[in-house]
Amino acid sequence: MVREHRVAAVAPRRARCYSSAILGNALGRPAIRAAAVAAVAATILWAGAKADRVLRAGAGFLAKVTCSSIFVSGRTLESVEGAELALDNPLVRLHRTRVDAVERRVTVSVTPLVSRTAFFRPGLGCTLDSASPPAGAPRTAAQRPSAPWPAGDGAVEAGAPELESVLDRAFAGDDSPRQRRGTRAVLVVRDGKLVAERYGFGASVTTPLQGWSMAKTVHAALIGILVGQGKLHLAGPAPVPEWSAPEDPRHAITLEQLLHMTSGLHFEEDYADLESNAVQMLFARPDAGAYAASQPLDHPPGTHWQYSSGTTNVLSRLVRQTVDGTPADYQAFPRDALFEPIGAPSFVLEPDPSGTFVGSSFVYATARDWARLGLLFASDGVWSGRRLLPEGWVRFLTTLEPLSGGRFGAHMWLDSGTYALEGYEGQYVTVIPSRRLVVVRLGVNEADDPHPWDQGAFLRQITDALAP
Repeated sequence: MVREHRVAAVAPRRARCYSSAILGNALGRPAIRAAAVAAVAATILWAGAKADRVLRAGAGFLAKVTCSSIFVSGRTLESVEGAELALDNPLVRLHRTRVDAVERRVTVSVTPLVSRTAFFRPGLGCTLDSASPPAGAPRTAAQRPSAPWPAGDGAVEAGAPELESVLDRAFAGDDSPRQRRGTRAVLVVRDGKLVAERYGFGASVTTPLQGWSMAKTVHAALIGILVGQGKLHLAGPAPVPEWSAPEDPRHAITLEQLLHMTSGLHFEEDYADLESNAVQMLFARPDAGAYAASQPLDHPPGTHWQYSSGTTNVLSRLVRQTVDGTPADYQAFPRDALFEPIGAPSFVLEPDPSGTFVGSSFVYATARDWARLGLLFASDGVWSGRRLLPEGWVRFLTTLEPLSGGRFGAHMWLDSGTYALEGYEGQYVTVIPSRRLVVVRLGVNEADDPHPWDQGAFLRQITDALAP
């Protein structure tokens, strides 16, 4: 299948700022003429390099999102273009996409000279610019379809009819992609039982859905498992190779500070700017963790809070270097240590071209499996009597970091007695301990949507409906 669009011409603003009058005056003297020519040449080179960075990142975003949506979530190209790619951006509207269903790859061209390809690999999802086969496919957990949730994916044990009108409002307008209400899944778990569940926008019980930054908390759980095994330690310098020299000011950064987002590392968490650290790291660099670790300090460690996807990818690379064994052992670690024990076989962690999972952003799972993960946190890291996360780890994740302005713990968002995994475009797994609730909402909503998603209002509607 090939979908073609017109290609937008890119002319960086700075490259057009030189008028013919200025150049004409400059050409009157040899020295000035030479300087002017050099300046124009430098500007053209700068503009060309900038355009290449922007276009490569934009094409990478389009290829990666489209590949994962088609080959991980099982969606169509048309559905992706009607939702995730229905943005007011020339790179999105004017491009050429080629989907190879046999080789399972997606190539996006934004100019005749700039194209990117994302490749799908079973068990590992989609990766940009990496067609090499994995060293070993992760083992798939056994599914238990006949058992009631959460042990399996059988029929829901009990329902909550009082939530029907709440779910109606959550899915209102979903028959019109341009309205962008965008809710794909809602699940409500009370006292460990699934009491409400609904899907929209083509999603179903079996559809793995993108978590975006909910991936950060997934990797905080993996870090916790390694801390519990004594392989990583919260105090003392984090074992990051780039910071190993004692004279490097980053040498003082601890694992605890990385988890609290108080490392002080420079990082631009800006997705509107295709040259920002976040976009370049995710869609233009071969090793996300190395790129993030190479950033300088903006603040002394432990003195400033800043939300940073780069920080999580430093942690993700620490997981890889800490897990003993082969690349196949590393690929299987999340499944063996976390997902299989909670009966969540749909989780897919996608690696960057270097082979390291992109811990900040690229994790897919069904809504029921996202709910299982939320239930694990709500149960203090214990599942069916077996402790998976070390004692005290959930308390550590949900303890307020004072520098965050009352919003953040350790890779977990906090708000008025609740804590949550949160992701771009409206992904939420919220735990309300006082009401013994876990609430999952997955969808696709931009901040400037005409009908933006309001998670706080949604949670109030649920708790009001379930009030005794």
